[in-house]
Amino acid sequence: MKFHFIIQDKTFYRKVLTIAVPIALQSLITIGVNLMDTIMLGSMGETQLSASSLANQFVQVFQIFCMGLGMGASVLIARFWGMRDRENLRKSITIMLRLTLALGTLFTLATIFFPRSILRIYTPDQGIIDAGRRYMRWIVACYYFQGLALTLTLVLRNVGLMRIPLYTSIGAFFVNIFFNWVFIFGKLGMPRMEIEGAALGTLISRAFEFGIIGGYFFLKDRKIGYRVRHIFMKCGDLVGDYIKISIPVLVSDGLLALGNNAVGMVFGRLGENFVSAQAITAVVQSCSTVVIQGVAQSAAIITGNTLGEGDVKKTQVQGEAFIGLGMALGLLAGGIILAIGHPVVNFYRLSEATNRIAYSLMGAQAFIVFFQATNNVMTKGVLRGGGDTRFLMVADILFLWVASIPLGALAGLVWHLPPFWTYCCIRIDNVIKAVWCIFRLMSGKWIKKVSHTETLKLEHG
Repeated sequence: MKFHFIIQDKTFYRKVLTIAVPIALQSLITIGVNLMDTIMLGSMGETQLSASSLANQFVQVFQIFCMGLGMGASVLIARFWGMRDRENLRKSITIMLRLTLALGTLFTLATIFFPRSILRIYTPDQGIIDAGRRYMRWIVACYYFQGLALTLTLVLRNVGLMRIPLYTSIGAFFVNIFFNWVFIFGKLGMPRMEIEGAALGTLISRAFEFGIIGGYFFLKDRKIGYRVRHIFMKCGDLVGDYIKISIPVLVSDGLLALGNNAVGMVFGRLGENFVSAQAITAVVQSCSTVVIQGVAQSAAIITGNTLGEGDVKKTQVQGEAFIGLGMALGLLAGGIILAIGHPVVNFYRLSEATNRIAYSLMGAQAFIVFFQATNNVMTKGVLRGGGDTRFLMVADILFLWVASIPLGALAGLVWHLPPFWTYCCIRIDNVIKAVWCIFRLMSGKWIKKVSHTETLKLEHG
């Protein structure tokens, strides 16, 4: 079996960079927004900070569902774009937008009528619940703005329009910081709103984001030529194909989110020192893996486009090259974690016990990130772009819930293994999936016909 971990096509690597770099920069901006929100609201006290954080847990559930809808649509959109089939491409967008609006309505009504019940899921503290209710009152309209901006961003990326979402995110970053400063602290003659000011700042930045992206998409874009009237177009013939592709993505991403919450529960029961150490190392890991996320999304787009062009052999070769890229990025990310890990830990004023745990976790992350990079590029990229979403759903369910969570719980809570091995056990799904996905890629069975309207005859081999 011959592997093409490196190919001579320079155009391929240029295309990967063109797509991946803006996505990576956008992820860094998102991390920066979250960091600034935490710093600003943190000065108001732990209750308000905790309340906004827990309220946003519910918003993140909405984001996960929107990502599932958007990524499901992206598989079809990338394929139809490669085929130059604009009619079915628009139908895919129409289904996605209708479902996003319906989902936004559901979350909006829940936030309006049941804010206390939602917050009680996360905390019994009445003070936090009261502050969180005030926060949620202002972010009600965010669901529509955020859901539409998120899904339309995925569409624009699939047709090669990377800069518009990036520039919009940069603008939204500064809008968010400015209005947070104005309304949280009561500057420029505005009332001091504290946690409600943070929510209002978020609402304004989300409205700004949708205004730019939605305005461009519905009024100016000529690549797709989608207009508001297309929301009412007939698309029933594509609904079955959309559901077949997007539901496994939705289930997979949803279970991963729930699994990460379960992992957090395991961390929380390992003691305050472990939790503090993990919180610090998680920031380093997030910063070191933004490029991996960008390459993963570029892999999904390029794979879908190439299959849409009908070149199955080229798709297979590119998939193998993405394995090589994933491994190289994993080594690079691991090196970055090892290089900056100790200085970052030393920046914080932590106890000696927490420092020791943090150093161990940095080492474990440097090891796991190699497999994580390969796994992400395959699962979120190549295999998803090939339409192999059912396989990925099974892989996510099996390895996270059958291997990582129970093994991590045993390692930390029963066997009391050192932090390094406890973390490796909790993240063992990345190792297993990386190996399994390579075998899946080499089998050629991952290339799927995603639509009954598709004119390609996809042949394995």
